[in-house]
Amino acid sequence: MTTQEGLTRDLSKARYVEGIGRRKEATARVRLYPGGSGIFLVNGRPVEQYFTRVGDVDFILQPFTVLGENRKKYDVTVQVKGGGVSGQAGAIRLGLARALVKMDPDNRPLLRKAGLLTRDPREKERKKPGLKRARKAPTYTKR
Repeated sequence: MTTQEGLTRDLSKARYVEGIGRRKEATARVRLYPGGSGIFLVNGRPVEQYFTRVGDVDFILQPFTVLGENRKKYDVTVQVKGGGVSGQAGAIRLGLARALVKMDPDNRPLLRKAGLLTRDPREKERKKPGLKRARKAPTYTKR
């Protein structure tokens, strides 16, 4: 089957391991299907089509690179919502790393050392009263 609907329908029958990743306002649910053919879908679209910015796909696939795993051994489907491009990419990367650890706990030390299992805690800072943004103050005038 060459249609994307056909791919996701075939994948739904197989056993999978799931990892949840969050970054900023984005949340990603990553499902990893072992014994696949390398299909990587994000919200029903191929990852290269969903993330068009240079370097985003490499950033997302970093857990495979660190482990020396061939991504063709797995099929991956991702449901991601919220946030922007960077937040979604970070959420998917964390979710993928967590799914790989669930699949094989021996992967944990390598992924931990590479910093791929640590959630990035940075969030947007709130705007304060009397300021233009979170920290930017209006221009001071003496007279």
